[in-house]
Amino acid sequence: MPRLVVCGTDTDVGKTVVSALLVQGLNATYWKPVQSGLDGGGDRGRLSRLLDLPSNRCLPEAYAFQAAVSPHWAAEQENCCIDPKQLALPEISGPLVVETAGGLMVPLNRQWLQIDQLQRWQLPVVLVARSSLGTLNHTLLSLEALRSRKLRVLGLVLNGPLHRDNPLTLKQFGDVPILAHLQPMADLSATALAEQWHQQQLSITFKRLLSPRSETQ
Repeated sequence: MPRLVVCGTDTDVGKTVVSALLVQGLNATYWKPVQSGLDGGGDRGRLSRLLDLPSNRCLPEAYAFQAAVSPHWAAEQENCCIDPKQLALPEISGPLVVETAGGLMVPLNRQWLQIDQLQRWQLPVVLVARSSLGTLNHTLLSLEALRSRKLRVLGLVLNGPLHRDNPLTLKQFGDVPILAHLQPMADLSATALAEQWHQQQLSITFKRLLSPRSETQ
């Protein structure tokens, strides 16, 4: 069954919205293993309410901390240390969408970066990036970091207003497909996400990308 991880080029780039898009479209289970900041129930609570998910499709975090700061520091403020051994992928029978915390190089503890955990998981990556000014540097550096660890990148999802040049430039220099472009939604809802899924033909895209044959190419 398809399993993938949603990563971001930075914090607040829209990973949870993209995760919701994928969870709904792939009929997947959602898991955010490390959560920093619990206002509103954290990202799990927000995604669960947005999609009206049953509890068995929205798994509890391995670690959840009150402070909305880098995971390693949030853990330290609660006299805790994130143990990578506790971040093993859950054993479920269906599709799985994993959402990371912050950007790729965010520390999970003083010796372990988030990209180290990605390397351990060996899941294909959907990289979420802003569409606006500043995205070129952040996104191309993120792609370079992922490839240096030999991690498979399925493609980019851009969040924000349409930009005349950034998608073309990212596709050219990043050598990666633009899977989708989510423009600001007046009403963020499960219905609006379903419309985006169909309009951008993401069912076809992910069926192709996540097929066993595609993984071997």
